[in-house]
Amino acid sequence: MRWRGDRQSSNVEDRSGSSGRPVGKIATGGGIGVFLIAIIVFFISGGDLNTVTDTLGGGITPATYETENVSSKEYTDQKEFAAVVFAHLEDYWDGEFAERNETYQNPKLVLFTDSVNSACGQASSQVGPFYCPADQNVYLDLSFADELTNKYGATGDYAMAYVIAHEVGHHVQNELGISKQLDKIRQRVSETEYNKYSVRLELQADYLAGCFSKYLAGQTYQGQPILEEGDIDEAITAANAIGDDTLQKEYQGYVVPDSFTHGTSQQRINWFKRGYKYGDLEHGDTFNEKNLDLASAA
Repeated sequence: MRWRGDRQSSNVEDRSGSSGRPVGKIATGGGIGVFLIAIIVFFISGGDLNTVTDTLGGGITPATYETENVSSKEYTDQKEFAAVVFAHLEDYWDGEFAERNETYQNPKLVLFTDSVNSACGQASSQVGPFYCPADQNVYLDLSFADELTNKYGATGDYAMAYVIAHEVGHHVQNELGISKQLDKIRQRVSETEYNKYSVRLELQADYLAGCFSKYLAGQTYQGQPILEEGDIDEAITAANAIGDDTLQKEYQGYVVPDSFTHGTSQQRINWFKRGYKYGDLEHGDTFNEKNLDLASAA
């Protein structure tokens, strides 16, 4: 993806530390073993941040935020890349909502190291990127880019762009009132039943990430296409790597479909591709049984 020198979003808040050590290393104890457990619990718990922190044993001490940023070229590059992607997402969704004669409230991207306080609770970097509807912020520890590459084999910068676009997709759902509808459903159904709705919500966010990618494929920067050869494949590889079935097989050796909250790898790939194909909101109704079955079988 061509991005260096492109416009960066002003809706970015950097809460990362300035200790000078490599950014994003887990400092709460437990190492990679705890990270893997947290990933599984996060999926099974339906994305409840409090459930994850409780499982890690006691609360997580909030990070001490400094005014200076870590002076690392790698971190600076990752930060600037995320800010450029976020700017493109603002342009895209501002335009989409304007065409619907609706107002779109841009979210904020919060960058952090180790742990962060949000209106949805306290979370560590072990949870991974997340969106909090209570404060309309996307939270991102940039070390997740390294996790995508080293742990999941999802290389390339557009793998991270897909992740950011997916989280902003949750903000779009919030803006459209979809998230509030699911909150009401959650209060009256069992956890197993709600997991099915959670899967549909997540697959729709994948669809919206695909829509954004289709938009970006038609944009240029300095006379050159923004998307480069292989970018879409990088997003698809990332979607495949973080499917519920793939993660559960890798981390616990077996699959529990009733605990799925994000969808299988194939579902995530198919819905991203569907968004990339159509690029509109009309074909992204994952709550329609016919549409869900159609994309799942593709």
